[in-house]
Amino acid sequence: MLVGAIEAGGTKFVCAIGNEKNEIIERVSFPTTTPEETLRSVFNFFDQYSLASIGIGSFGPIDINESSDTYGYILSTPKIPWKNFNFLGAMKERYSIPIGWTTDVNAAALGESKLGAAKGLKNTMYITIGTGIGAGAIVNGELLAGIGHPEMGHLLVRPHDKDGYEGFCPYHGNCLEGMAAGPSINGRLGRAGKDVDVDHEVWGFMSYYIGQALVAYTVILRPERIVLGGGVMNAPGMLEKVKKQFSSLLANYVPIPELDNYLVKPGLRDNAGITGSIILANEVK
Repeated sequence: MLVGAIEAGGTKFVCAIGNEKNEIIERVSFPTTTPEETLRSVFNFFDQYSLASIGIGSFGPIDINESSDTYGYILSTPKIPWKNFNFLGAMKERYSIPIGWTTDVNAAALGESKLGAAKGLKNTMYITIGTGIGAGAIVNGELLAGIGHPEMGHLLVRPHDKDGYEGFCPYHGNCLEGMAAGPSINGRLGRAGKDVDVDHEVWGFMSYYIGQALVAYTVILRPERIVLGGGVMNAPGMLEKVKKQFSSLLANYVPIPELDNYLVKPGLRDNAGITGSIILANEVK
């Protein structure tokens, strides 16, 4: 049995064919342009196969409320051509098969919880810290959702005493994403993170905000493990900086697992999202 999977990112789409063992058989990627052009590439790839189902993990915000009139839509994204686009509807119009629909970070959380760094655990989190910040949570073995999906990247954070930056988020300014995602480096310094020395104070500011958020997630959700992915977390020494800030801010308030087993890198590396989308395809009814 073959299933299709899409990891729909704001910069690129990854499409894959998987099997019932959640293995990747074939994959392609292409830039995210307009919906029409991007979906043409999606259709050209999937049309080559007879698929039992498809799983989609999409950039957002998206509507996951099945009783909503805009279920399956990408909502207020800054990518203007995709704003209020009926992504799921366009896929269902093309393929008369079951299609699973969730966020890209939820898909990554699913992948890591089933086959990655959080395998075998029932209460986990995956957070990606890159161009933006988003997170998905697994609670009692199920993806956390309410009236919509979590938007954990927009948690408000307390400014660092020495950081005068006001944040780049157009909605909240100094939320976690506005203060700690990749573009905040350019906003402060006028250059990309790859051009900034590992000992520059900006990394300390960002790890301080990430540490605050991880404390909030810890005391609210009480996960067994938090998986941290994304380009910012790949910066040299960043994970250790985050662990240090987290430990200081948590102040031993609640018990957690040993720190090196609590805050970890993705086990699936760059395949977390697309693997999660294959799992979603295999689980959709």
